[in-house]
Amino acid sequence: MKKITLVLIILFISVTISSAQTKIVTSASDPWPPFVDPDHPKMGITIEVVTAAFKTQGYILKHKIIPWSRAEQMVKRGKIDILPNTWKTDKRKSYLLYSKPYAYNKIKFIKRKGAGFEYNGLKSLKGKKVGIIRGYGYGDEFMNSKHFKRFPVNNLILNIRKLVAKRIDLTLEDEIVAKNQISKKEPKLLSKIEFTKKYISSKGLHVTCGLKNPSHRSIIMAFNKGLKKIKSNGTLKKIFKSYGL
Repeated sequence: MKKITLVLIILFISVTISSAQTKIVTSASDPWPPFVDPDHPKMGITIEVVTAAFKTQGYILKHKIIPWSRAEQMVKRGKIDILPNTWKTDKRKSYLLYSKPYAYNKIKFIKRKGAGFEYNGLKSLKGKKVGIIRGYGYGDEFMNSKHFKRFPVNNLILNIRKLVAKRIDLTLEDEIVAKNQISKKEPKLLSKIEFTKKYISSKGLHVTCGLKNPSHRSIIMAFNKGLKKIKSNGTLKKIFKSYGL
């Protein structure tokens, strides 16, 4: 009987130690295929990369899908640990700590098929109606420009519909993301739009943690260490290759 009790105690201690060593990172963002894709078995490129990086440091990632603006506010307040796919802006740096980038997005303008517009600096947008997505970090220069008007909506597909219906002149998004979303949700719209040759910016994708989160430094440090490891062992390259990138 004493031996059985001793074995149970040892097992209990082992499980307790194991649980203590496993740390959980909570994460939230909106759908943004192929980077965050609720329909993909591994939740998309971003979630795969972030999960793999944290795993090397003993963390488990728990991600949930909610609107971006809500996710950003919850991370800002420290209610959720991280935003897994954040673009850098001066405003966000005042309340978020950024990791090193794990990927880059080339943001291009989307126009109606046959439209003669080509992007050539913010002045080339003079008089245009530009559809944007509420809460996204397009950059302070773009958001503060007086050359054009911005019309926010909640997602890209709404902007594409408005574009085709001539309610706006342009919208913008990473070309890979845009083509992925449109082909899945409204493939008929692909033949009615085209992308500018020039891009407005190349934006790094970062993991961010709110400065109000008492663990923000250790969380971002853990991701950076994990990212370095999955780069060196080939995991990062393998993930991107599996998505055809």
